[in-house]
Amino acid sequence: MTKPKNIKGKWEFWIDRGGTFTDVIGKTPDGNIVSHKLLSENPEHYEDAAIQGIRYLLFLGASDNIPMDRIKSIKMGTTVATNALLEREGERTLLVITKGFGDILRIGYQQRPKIFALDIQLPDMLYSDVVEIDERMDIDGNIIKELDTNRSNEKLHDAFDKGYRSIAIVLLHGYRHQEHESQLKSIAESIGFEQISVSHEVSPLMKIVPRGDTTVVDAYLSPILRRYINQVERALGRAGEEKGKLMFMQSNGGLTDARFFQGKDAILSGPAGGVVGMVKTGNSAGFEKLIGFDMGGTSTDVSHYANEYERTLETQVAGVRVRAPMMSIHTVAAGGGSILHFDGSRYRVGPDSAGAKPGPACYRNGGPLTVTDCNVMLGKLKPELFPKVFGPNADQELDTKIVEEKFIALAEEISLATKKTVTPNDVAEGYLSIAVQSMANAIKKISVERGHDLSDYTLSCFGGAGGQHACMVADSLGMKRIYLHPLAGVLSAFGMGLADTHTINDLAIESCLDEELIDTLKHKFTNLELQGKKEMTDQGLDGEKLQYTRRVYLRYQGSDSSLAIQFDDYSALKLNFEKIHKSRFSFISPEKKLIVESIQSEVSCENERTEPNKSRPSPAASKAIALLPVTVNGKVQQTPFYRRDNIASDEGINGPAVIIEPTSTIVIEPGWQAKVRPDNDIVIERIEPIVRDNAIGTDVDPVMLEIFNNLFMSVAEQMGTVLENTASSVNIKERLDFSCALFSADGNLVANAPHIPVHLGSMSESIKTIIRENFNTMSPGDAFLINAPYNGGTHLPDITLIKPVYDENNEQVIFYVATRGHHADIGGTVPGSAPAYSKHVKEEGILIDNFNLVSKGIFQENEIYNILSSGEYPARNIKDNIADLKAQVAASEKGAQELLRIVRNYGLDVVHAYMQHVQDNAEECVRRVIDVLSDCSYTYKMDDGNQVCVTISVDRTERSATIDFTGTSDQHPSNYNAPKAICQAAVLYVFRCMVDDEIPLNAGCFRPLNLIIPEGSMINPVYPAAVIAGNTETSQYIVDALFGALGVVAASQGTMNNYIWGNDKVQNYETICGGSGASEKQSGCSAVHTHMTNTKLTDIEVLELRFPVRIESFSIRQGSGGFGSNMGGEGVDRRMRFLESMTVNIIAGHRIVPPYGVAGGKPGSIGENYVVHPDQSVTKLSTKGQIEAKKDDIFVLKTPGGGGYGEYN
Repeated sequence: MTKPKNIKGKWEFWIDRGGTFTDVIGKTPDGNIVSHKLLSENPEHYEDAAIQGIRYLLFLGASDNIPMDRIKSIKMGTTVATNALLEREGERTLLVITKGFGDILRIGYQQRPKIFALDIQLPDMLYSDVVEIDERMDIDGNIIKELDTNRSNEKLHDAFDKGYRSIAIVLLHGYRHQEHESQLKSIAESIGFEQISVSHEVSPLMKIVPRGDTTVVDAYLSPILRRYINQVERALGRAGEEKGKLMFMQSNGGLTDARFFQGKDAILSGPAGGVVGMVKTGNSAGFEKLIGFDMGGTSTDVSHYANEYERTLETQVAGVRVRAPMMSIHTVAAGGGSILHFDGSRYRVGPDSAGAKPGPACYRNGGPLTVTDCNVMLGKLKPELFPKVFGPNADQELDTKIVEEKFIALAEEISLATKKTVTPNDVAEGYLSIAVQSMANAIKKISVERGHDLSDYTLSCFGGAGGQHACMVADSLGMKRIYLHPLAGVLSAFGMGLADTHTINDLAIESCLDEELIDTLKHKFTNLELQGKKEMTDQGLDGEKLQYTRRVYLRYQGSDSSLAIQFDDYSALKLNFEKIHKSRFSFISPEKKLIVESIQSEVSCENERTEPNKSRPSPAASKAIALLPVTVNGKVQQTPFYRRDNIASDEGINGPAVIIEPTSTIVIEPGWQAKVRPDNDIVIERIEPIVRDNAIGTDVDPVMLEIFNNLFMSVAEQMGTVLENTASSVNIKERLDFSCALFSADGNLVANAPHIPVHLGSMSESIKTIIRENFNTMSPGDAFLINAPYNGGTHLPDITLIKPVYDENNEQVIFYVATRGHHADIGGTVPGSAPAYSKHVKEEGILIDNFNLVSKGIFQENEIYNILSSGEYPARNIKDNIADLKAQVAASEKGAQELLRIVRNYGLDVVHAYMQHVQDNAEECVRRVIDVLSDCSYTYKMDDGNQVCVTISVDRTERSATIDFTGTSDQHPSNYNAPKAICQAAVLYVFRCMVDDEIPLNAGCFRPLNLIIPEGSMINPVYPAAVIAGNTETSQYIVDALFGALGVVAASQGTMNNYIWGNDKVQNYETICGGSGASEKQSGCSAVHTHMTNTKLTDIEVLELRFPVRIESFSIRQGSGGFGSNMGGEGVDRRMRFLESMTVNIIAGHRIVPPYGVAGGKPGSIGENYVVHPDQSVTKLSTKGQIEAKKDDIFVLKTPGGGGYGEYN
């Protein structure tokens, strides 16, 4: 870079400090743009990358002072907070919370992140200790328990004396009723706490779990940010502390003065700059619909824009729920540094990354092979044309020799394992294909799954690695245009310079929308705007230049899915909500009340627009700087390499070609043409139709095996997204009690989304029933319904919709897709269709056995209404049933469309072959498990004296196993009967868990297994056996019986703790978490759903708003896990006060027989259920029971702990 002449005026700097690289852009005093890219972490050479980048562009030495009199402003996005969160290196933080709820953030919503992981890994909590405060307010602000300020003072003083300086204050309903939180804040201030984060200030919205997490995040990260800002300000000198001199990008896409930068707003600081840059530059170039594709070294961020920024109020980062406005950005662990793996049969990319240190193998720091190395191997990245910033002294070029050596070794390993010779270049292209597919699937999640047609979108490509892969990603998505700004390689940094200053404030409302509320909201908006104006003017901004935006978050009563609507009068709000709801979820419910969940005020100030001088001197003709070998589609081709400046404006550069820029490399694939426009933008367009490679062949290929695994999984996940979005019931939409899967033409399970295990393994039997009974009569456009427990169903509320997928000519069925959803009520003797004492299936609801719900494309609404309203115990909310069934139809249609798209891309014979291959792969994985098993058996005793018996016999010659349940009790007289399909699902689940690797659950897992399930037994009942508890309870018993035989893990809580309560006005169904069993590797996990379920728990504050109940306490049940060298996980203790009379049903297990330990480990504690009446008398319930609870009765539910593993020392 040439040192600029001394020109009067001031510099501006815009910086993106990423996980691998830091990008620094300088706007010189005369308006030119210069940039520099350097490693984010390089402690041998500099303390801070951002400051070093400024020094470089100003031609300063390491000891020179930064001349702040020459700098107008520094605007920065940083991953300092994100890294501290990921690495759990934030400030030591104290959580202060309502008494009885010290564990509520740890319990969360009780779900485990990976359903097939025996050793459950939950993220570490950010707080180091908890102080419970004896206070309580109810949902209406009535004081149930006064705050004891003296005792609170003592407790906080004790914590301060222990060294705590950062505190997070979170009280139940504190978002709305703030008196107690404010009092505690005053106490903390008087004691001397340095960081005090209070929930009603940090995130004043309902839901204690995400609000609490957000408050803790703020307390945990804000001191780290403050120290980083101080470090930067020290390097800048006193002038760096001036208002507006140093600004940071917030997660919401707006800048803020460094003094106002908070931990909760810093998590997406860098990526948000990329979205702003994408939108501002894309709009300027004439593109209104954009997909952001920001590929960096560690991961890839994708975003969607169609005329307005997409923000989310709640997201999850590093296992922490954050409830604050932030850009809607989806991140996938596929970046240039993603590590390449081979597992013996499949290629795998990531999710682990080589990071900045050691980085990819080519970085000369001893790193592993990565995606970047693939491009080096293929010749797309040339060392002589890449910056020399590598090696110990950061002055060497990329190392091609080590890359070639490692790929040669890997190719030999793969050739040996697969008995098919592959070249190093074949291997590199294969891994690249998988990475591209992963990134394309991420884009589908934010676009196709939300109903957006990508054919008229432009792929806005940026980030250091984006240009290398953009054409391939666009081809995967069917997109035909790619846009790259001149600063695409550093667009996140450039976005900092284009961003406006914003502040966003929220306020919880939780009131029904009506004409009277509008005036109230206007007044509240005015107050929020005054607050926002003060925050902006405190940053030195002109109050006359501020702009105000008002948003209302609306949802239907009883729903959790709120939508942001521009504030308007009552009629316009209602109309716009219904329009957006119909577009997003495919339905509206005009009969339901609209609830104003919260309001949001955004105050912004448009900053000076900063566009570089984009006019460019154009050569008369384009001239390549070199013709170099590049491997393209398996062939080495002499490929022209161009520098951007050497390309004539508007002259087409046809692929294959490579364009070199100072901050990125752009690969033009065959069939694409790039043009550098006169304004220096690059637009790449597909000029030839995509020619799909149907010559892949039907023989198994380790690259295509991984790609098809991901493709099939993606289809199932897209089905799940459609079902979740379009369902109307809380059970499916919010508890997520549903599953989606794909099946081969003969009804075998091929792939499923990771939903509910008890559903997934059992659906195949339902498919085969429909095939058996309808194959000769079914037609295109048909869909069938079944919940019959004796024909592949589980229990009656779980209704399965099955759709045959025909070929393009509608001549033959080529696949099946299916969705299974738990309907809130399907009839029966009690609301919720889960009677504790049912003995006949008719008492549990309406039985549907092979009903043609959609006939040749026509939904049979009258017919299904008649079925659901028939019988002795009809369904209670048929309208809701039908709405959810329509959602299941929509989800199945989505699956059919996506499968046909895959067929068009690859050919039916290839797709069918790989449906078989993914099953073969799963089969081999299970056989490897069987190879190390020995004969074993176990008898699992139930609380009522019944038992599940299993004997596993291994045939080492055939590499197979027989699982024999002979000896299991006869058909249960009550409702603990598990249909045969459930037993099969439990076996499938157990052996899938034993694989301990990322393979899809499919029918291949079953092939090495021979099941003997005695007919007429409790796990293979015959009509009219009652089955409601068989699905939820006996399924867990079968799993623990199998693990008891295998001896690899102790028993989990072994129950779902089905808790059903209601009256004529309200009904609710919950399953409650407990402890997981310990294993040889680790202790059990506490307070989590295990094995055959993984449903979500309703947030306490939402529960108390919707129902006349009050949760008195919800805590981890200390001491309930079994002792051992590894301890069993703890159960929970939940106490609910009824504020009205309710009928309560409990269906559970392990109230008499404790969950077993393994290898000398002790059993976990049994569960307990009892009711404490106002006179303090107690009514105990056993394993199952029903009680008429009166006002102020407290139902105490203590769930079992998991068993321990190994002798306790």
